[in-house]
Amino acid sequence: MHNTIGEYRIEDIEVVAAFDIDENKVGKDLSEAIFTEPNNTLKFADVPATGVKVDRGMTHDGIGRYVSHLVKKSPHSTSDITGILRDREVDVVINYLPVGSEQATKWYVEHILNARCAMVNCIPVFLAREDYWRNRFEERGVPIIGDDIKSQLGATITHRVLTRLFEDRGVTLDNTYQLNFGGNTDFLNMLERERLTSKKISKTTSVTSQLDNEIDPDSIHVGPSDHVPWLKDRKWCYIRMEGRIFGGAPISLEAKLEVWDSPNSAGVVVDAIRCAKLAMDRGEGGAVVGPSAYFMKSPPIQYTDDTARDMTDAFITGDGVKPTVAVRVEEAGEDN
Repeated sequence: MHNTIGEYRIEDIEVVAAFDIDENKVGKDLSEAIFTEPNNTLKFADVPATGVKVDRGMTHDGIGRYVSHLVKKSPHSTSDITGILRDREVDVVINYLPVGSEQATKWYVEHILNARCAMVNCIPVFLAREDYWRNRFEERGVPIIGDDIKSQLGATITHRVLTRLFEDRGVTLDNTYQLNFGGNTDFLNMLERERLTSKKISKTTSVTSQLDNEIDPDSIHVGPSDHVPWLKDRKWCYIRMEGRIFGGAPISLEAKLEVWDSPNSAGVVVDAIRCAKLAMDRGEGGAVVGPSAYFMKSPPIQYTDDTARDMTDAFITGDGVKPTVAVRVEEAGEDN
């Protein structure tokens, strides 16, 4: 979304380490591993050999019941994560573990903190929005941008903007749903409903935070709905909104979004990485509030997307401009 952030362009991002547990990826050059099944996104660029081999990560709760039929654990021992991060002078670590990887994520966080790296948390394991983890990063003097990435033009940002439009135009929102289907392993993993608690919280509160008044929990449904293999990395989203305009007259809106899921996410992550590096250059520790609000579904504080964009631009230029209007913040429960 930004060609340049500070002095950094997208081509300045250099991948120097990668971790996985899949026996078909561990040990391969990253240029080969990213196109190895079950990865199934479209190829929009040729990637030459990088010289970066995929190291064996930690499994913990990273493989769900359904994904375990496709992904077999590498027999190799877990690599020295802290040592690799230090030896390769890693600036920013990106967390893209499967939804529901609570234990695995927190295990990696300890290594990230030990190595004094910045972190971009792209999944709904709540770190940046929780006092305990936010303070850990602040005490260590390293930044975190989180939690749970918003795609460049995805279901959540579309639903949020429409919800705020209802609010700004004085339309009462009575009922709404957001249904999502996809064919990648993210959607396969999310068939396991036990792994979805934090995901549903993240997506739902991201939308309801744009309302000035609460909506009945039974009147909103947001979440992944099913896995359709032939869609591959494509995601289809259906949004419906029902409300009342002047005089109580009914109004309804329906939208369908079709998008390639992985590039849609990457378009935001490349900005988050560079903002995290910029915060690190400035010696900032803890949650980076503006970029977290703009790039993530569950930041420490929810703002409208217009305000979050202004905050992010101010952060990038170093103006330090504070927003004058904030949206109601959802209460964040403790994540033990």
